[in-house]
Amino acid sequence: MIDGRAAEARRDVDADREGGVGPTVTSRALALLAAYDERHRSLTLSELARRADLPLSTAHRLVADLVAWGALSRRPSGEYVVGRRIWDLAMLAPVQVGLRHVASPFLNDLYGATLETVHLAVRDGLEVLYLDRLSGHGSVQIVSHMGSRLPLHATGVGKVLLAHAPAEVQAQALGSLVRITPYTITLPGRLREDLDRVHREGYATTSEEMTLGACSIAVPVRARDGQVVASVGFVVTTLRRRRTRLLAALQVAAQGIERGLGRPSPSGRRKGDVDHPADGRRG
Repeated sequence: MIDGRAAEARRDVDADREGGVGPTVTSRALALLAAYDERHRSLTLSELARRADLPLSTAHRLVADLVAWGALSRRPSGEYVVGRRIWDLAMLAPVQVGLRHVASPFLNDLYGATLETVHLAVRDGLEVLYLDRLSGHGSVQIVSHMGSRLPLHATGVGKVLLAHAPAEVQAQALGSLVRITPYTITLPGRLREDLDRVHREGYATTSEEMTLGACSIAVPVRARDGQVVASVGFVVTTLRRRRTRLLAALQVAAQGIERGLGRPSPSGRRKGDVDHPADGRRG
């Protein structure tokens, strides 16, 4: 199935056709790039043409141009993958440059203190976009990587961002809850309770909701005006007996990132900066 970004690119091509003009070279090239998604990282020429809804000959010509520029790269197997130049270009986006630069030392501190996987993420529509990831030494299977997108409702950083998202975004997300594991929350009422808890306690957790055997904990990062602009979190095998320590480390890191973004230091303890006894869940 072609994802939302690919479908949008196809709609642009269709709009050109309906307007009485042929699709532009730009719209065709963008349709080829939009053919890639989380489940389609490597594509043959024929797959690219099919997913972009382009004639094979047209796809062949444009793919050659994209490879020459560095937007795509051809593997020895003949399949094409996204090229390094696209990533280099994406890293120039303001949110990438400023936020990642400020957060980097604090993410390294978190990793150095725990040797666990650390994430920095922002919301992009109905998905969580991972800006940075430091991989831990544990046995947890991690499906995220820098630049990847995952559902908001199934990740710790995603729940934080969804809890602080506009009401219309929350409504859309609650109306399309996809089950990823047997423990993914797919009941809107249950997820709403989780989001309310994020506001009350100042952090979010997951328990095998994205990946079996993996739990997560995350806190918000706020800009100068108090708006949540990002989330930082851990992915671990269990939160049992570690929740308080991991949460405290995340809160300190979030405060440091916020100072770097120009937000004044909060007085007193942050919301959620309390001891939490272990509960009966897998986290």
